[in-house]
Amino acid sequence: MTEMTRRHALLAGAALPLCAAAAPPARAAAPMMGPARPPFNRFTLGAFEVTTILAGTRTVPDPQTIFGLNVEPERFAAVSEAAMIPADRAQFFFTPTVVNTGSELILFDTGLAPQGTVAALAAAGYTPDQIDTVVITHMHGDHIGGLMEDGAETFSKARYVTGAVEFDAWDMSGDEGFEAKVRPLADKTRFLDDDGEAAQGVTAVAAFGHTPGHMAYRLESEGKALLIGADFANHYVWSLAHPDWEVRYDRDKAAAAATRRRLLDMLAAERMPFIGYHMPFPALGYVEALADGYRYMPASYQMMLD
Repeated sequence: MTEMTRRHALLAGAALPLCAAAAPPARAAAPMMGPARPPFNRFTLGAFEVTTILAGTRTVPDPQTIFGLNVEPERFAAVSEAAMIPADRAQFFFTPTVVNTGSELILFDTGLAPQGTVAALAAAGYTPDQIDTVVITHMHGDHIGGLMEDGAETFSKARYVTGAVEFDAWDMSGDEGFEAKVRPLADKTRFLDDDGEAAQGVTAVAAFGHTPGHMAYRLESEGKALLIGADFANHYVWSLAHPDWEVRYDRDKAAAAATRRRLLDMLAAERMPFIGYHMPFPALGYVEALADGYRYMPASYQMMLD
């Protein structure tokens, strides 16, 4: 380095504190926005357009009071740790599905209350009066809760479809939710048996056990198929991966476990995607059969390639 170059370097270094003093105080480029999740997910299935909408989500403590009732706490904790999820809390999701067949707009289940479902529909670009048919998979409150409020129908122009066995099972139960939300709509409701058609390309699949007449629905269009599974498996680890683990809300626990195995075998064998009402949003995935159970595989970009 020459003498002239050294002198210039010393002068430049001496000037740095002055430049720093003159600079404005540092601050974040933008405020923190907080966690967020998408309110809907849309894809095509043949000629159908299918949209899952997030009508609500909540954190639930002590999930073994719900799942794995017949499993030792140590086993529950080990399985949870292997799946990289906590054993002491869980996140629940409530995911109705909207299917546009091209001739009608069908809503499958209605969430906990009208407000959450209507807001989720709006985020996806729909209004309640656009719904032509509401299909109720079963009568638990988180599926019928959005049907009515204070005696007023949320979906005023809709017809209704549900399983005949399910309706009959709740008809004499005296359940307040059923009486307030479902019975007033009975005259506008069509009742299906197993393999009944809710609409063209939409077929009921008996999935009894969770409730007496719980139904799943198979969508088929242009050679593509998908199962709207509702609550046949309510958690991707503690129910789907371990179908024999008892679930608190399953009315007939043995029948529910048998239904899980039957539907999981079908989904794995046919490599068919399914939507699970309580699966992590956007609630769309596949099933892989393993030697000792099953594995949930969340959908990635498969539906974008159809």
